[in-house]
Amino acid sequence: MAVVGAVIDGKYEILKLIGKGGMSKVYLAMDKRLNKQWAVKEIEKRAKDKNNEIIIQSAIAEANMIKRLDHPSLPRIVDIIDESDVIYVIMDYIEGEPLNKIIDEYGAQPQEVVIEWAKQLCEVLEYLHTRKPSIIYRDMKPANIMLKPDGNLKLIDFGIAREFKEENLGDTVSLGTKGYAAPEQFGGKGQTDSRTDVYCLGVTLYHLVTGQDPTEPPYEFYPIRHWNPQLSGGLERIIQKCTQLNPEDRYQSCAELLYALDHYEEVDDIFRAKQRAKLRKFSVVAGASLLSLLIGVTAQAMNVKTNNSDYNMMIQMAERASTDTNKIDYYLTATDIKPNVNDAYLGLVEAFKGNAAFSVEEEEQFKKKINAHLTDIRENEDYSDLAFEIGKLYWYYYDYGKSESSDNQITRMKSSIQWFEDTVEYGSQDRAYFEMAKVYRDIGKFNQDITLHIEEASDKGKYKPYWDNMKDLINMIAKNPDESEIVKLELYKLSMYSIETYARKMKADGIEESDLRSVFDLVKRGTNEVAATTDKTDAIKNEVISRFESTGKSIENAFRKQGIE
Repeated sequence: MAVVGAVIDGKYEILKLIGKGGMSKVYLAMDKRLNKQWAVKEIEKRAKDKNNEIIIQSAIAEANMIKRLDHPSLPRIVDIIDESDVIYVIMDYIEGEPLNKIIDEYGAQPQEVVIEWAKQLCEVLEYLHTRKPSIIYRDMKPANIMLKPDGNLKLIDFGIAREFKEENLGDTVSLGTKGYAAPEQFGGKGQTDSRTDVYCLGVTLYHLVTGQDPTEPPYEFYPIRHWNPQLSGGLERIIQKCTQLNPEDRYQSCAELLYALDHYEEVDDIFRAKQRAKLRKFSVVAGASLLSLLIGVTAQAMNVKTNNSDYNMMIQMAERASTDTNKIDYYLTATDIKPNVNDAYLGLVEAFKGNAAFSVEEEEQFKKKINAHLTDIRENEDYSDLAFEIGKLYWYYYDYGKSESSDNQITRMKSSIQWFEDTVEYGSQDRAYFEMAKVYRDIGKFNQDITLHIEEASDKGKYKPYWDNMKDLINMIAKNPDESEIVKLELYKLSMYSIETYARKMKADGIEESDLRSVFDLVKRGTNEVAATTDKTDAIKNEVISRFESTGKSIENAFRKQGIE
């Protein structure tokens, strides 16, 4: 078990205990390589009874589920360490306070603040619901929402989240926090789905804006203006619709709920009364209204023209900027003017590549802009072009987790998967990059999941499709004479890693020695032919060359005949 001062896996030094439950503890730890703080969740492996097996498998499933996700309102998992008596899950350390503590200390929160929180939560739930397959969170409550010092929220604790299965008629286990959980979470009322999270979010908003804990008496959802008459009738209607017992009577998606929150004032009683009063006066001011309408249309047209002009000017200034930092600033400004247009985002992708590293800070800037409008951007006819370029940005340039002693190639691949999935989902097969996007996606998924498959002894048969995809990608890259040196060298490095790590597994899956050696020889020739023009590519090239000998020995050892030393 971890103690203060202990070092986990030679990297994570335990600083202090910050939380604990029945089967787990959470520590604050310092990464000795990166000088960065992480949260370390320690899950005990006790006697092998049925309940313990469920908890351990649930913990592993939770960790692997979160590893596949990438959203600013979700914690990241960077490592899973499985030891004989415990499992350590290394994840983001989130500074801040859970919302339940804020309610306990300060009571009901201001309506406008709660609405802004609600919008953030809608966005992250919609992100989960639109994964393939959908992820249903099922445990929304103030205790599971962290308020960071910058005012943004993080959703934590995926212990009872589940992937939606279309063929299921109902959930097999009743889980959830009573008071917050939807009726269907307790069995016999159908399968939980995205509308379940709508219900839980509605109850959470009720608690935040009224200060009334749904787990305590009177156990009844009075209209929120019963507790505070100054609250909005529009928000009251939204919360009431969220918390209907029948899922069919709720908002059918978090996107639909988000739209309602953006327009909550329009369904307020006072607002409607004012609108009716204005309507009664319409006949008196009809002539003036017509004139105002003409002026308004003209002003709107001028505004559109101004926006177009400002947007184009920002794009031009970005293209002319002498530094990558200035380019990024101009493109970011352009996304504020027209947040649903591809051009500025494509410009950002190229600018981020300028120093051959896509930093964590740059990623935060980028995701803040694009995630807020991603639903609309996906409607663009050429969205798949953008998704493909973002996928390659992560695959080749993402800097998260990289250090002098550790490469982050696997992290980069995992982070790119969702963008290549979007490329395939929203693109058409006649696009030149369509097949390449599928290959990138499948290679990424292999490297994301293979460790778990090996642990579960379910990896047999996984290596042949992976190897075929690797060869396809090498051939695709080779056909493009203008492909960048970093793309070629990173691919060659991944090829060396794959052969060196999985040569025996590949043999067991029926891959011939001649097949491995032909790719090995091709990679050696290709690496030597690349003219590295930067310090970064020169370092990658030297790294690939340094692995030639060990990779060759891995092939030799994998196919060595038994009895021959």
